[in-house]
Amino acid sequence: MPASSPPPRSAYVHVPFCRHRCGYCDFTLVAGRDDLIDRYLAALDRELTRCAVPLELDTLYLGGGTPSHLGPAGLERLFAVLAGRLHATAAAEVTVEANPLDVTDAFVAAARRAGVTRVSLGGQSLDAATLRALDRDHAPDDVRRAAHLLLDAGFTVSLDIMTAAPGQTLAQVEADLAAAVAVGVQHVSVYCLTWEKGTAFAAQRAKGALHPVEEPLEQAMFEAAIDRLEAAGFAHYEVSNFARPGARCRHNEAYWDCRPWEAFGPGAARFDGRTRITNHRSTTTWMNKVLAGGDFTGDVDAMTDEAAARERIVVGLRRRDGLDREAFQQASGFDLDDLAGESIRTWVARGLAADDGRRVWLTRAGLLVSDTLWAAVLG
Repeated sequence: MPASSPPPRSAYVHVPFCRHRCGYCDFTLVAGRDDLIDRYLAALDRELTRCAVPLELDTLYLGGGTPSHLGPAGLERLFAVLAGRLHATAAAEVTVEANPLDVTDAFVAAARRAGVTRVSLGGQSLDAATLRALDRDHAPDDVRRAAHLLLDAGFTVSLDIMTAAPGQTLAQVEADLAAAVAVGVQHVSVYCLTWEKGTAFAAQRAKGALHPVEEPLEQAMFEAAIDRLEAAGFAHYEVSNFARPGARCRHNEAYWDCRPWEAFGPGAARFDGRTRITNHRSTTTWMNKVLAGGDFTGDVDAMTDEAAARERIVVGLRRRDGLDREAFQQASGFDLDDLAGESIRTWVARGLAADDGRRVWLTRAGLLVSDTLWAAVLG
C-alpha cells in the first residue's frame, strides 16, 4: 500500500453461490453447488489472515452471487468467519445482497443479529413479463413481500431495476419505477441490460433469438428513470443510483472517492489507491489455491500516479456532483485541466458538461452518453 494511503475503512466479501444463473449474468458464481459452501467458508477464513490486524470498517458489503442464498444459518456462519478480522464500527453501513425468494422472517432475524443495516434487493423488475424476459426466478409479489419484510424490520432497502430487457417497453419501465416508489424503498439502482460476452443472452442474440432494444428507446428509459425518481424525492447522485435523503450507498461512495478498500473471495478486487488486485475468478480454483497456501491472484493492475488520477476523473464525473478542481488537486496531486482540460472544453461546447470554474459536472445529455466520453480522458 502506498505510504500516503490510509488503512482501508471499507471491505467487500464475494459470496459466489446462486440458485440459478440468469441469462445475462457473467458474474463470478456457481449455481447449484451448495456442496461447496463449507469449503468456501474455510477458504475465506484462510484468506482473511492476510489482515495482520483486524480492520475497523465504516462500510462492509457482501455481494455475489447471492449472499442470501446461504440462508439464515449460513449467513450467521459467514459473519462468524468475518468477525475475527473485519470489525464494523457502531455506525457502519453493512450491506447484504439478497434474492427476493430468500427473504423470510428467519433470514431477516439472522441479518439483524449479524449487524446488517442495509439490504440490496435484486428485484430487477416488478413486471411479470419483464422478469420472464430477464430469466429471473421470482414473481413481482415476491419483490413486494421481501421489501416490506425488510422495511418493517428497519433495514435500509435498495432495489435494483433493470431496463432495456428483451421486448421491454417504455410503459413497462415507467410502471416499474412507479411500483418501486410505491413499495417505499429508500434507494433504487437502475441498470441497463448489457450483453456480456459468454452469457446465454449473448449466445441467443448471436443466433437471432434475442434482440436488444433500439438505442433511442434505451435512452428514453434512462431519462424516464431520472424524471420519475427525482419527482418522487430521490436524488440522482450517480449515473445508475438514486437515493432518498440520507440513504446514499456509503460503500459505493468509498469506491467513487478512490479510497482504499479490501476485498475477499473469488473474483474480489482490492485497491490500495494505486494498484487493483483481483482474486482468481474461478470459485473452485480460488478455493483450492487459498487452502493449499498458493497464489490465488488473478489480475494485477498497477497504475502510475497519472493513470490513477485519470481514473479518478472518470469515477468522479459519473457522480452528479461532478469534480471540484481544488479537491481533485489535493487528492490526486494533478491539475484537472492539465489532464482533461481539452476534453472538458469540448464537452461543454457540445452541451455534455457544465463548468463554473470551480467544478465540472456532466449534464443530462452527457450522462446519456457518458460511457463514450472516457476514452479521451483515460488515453
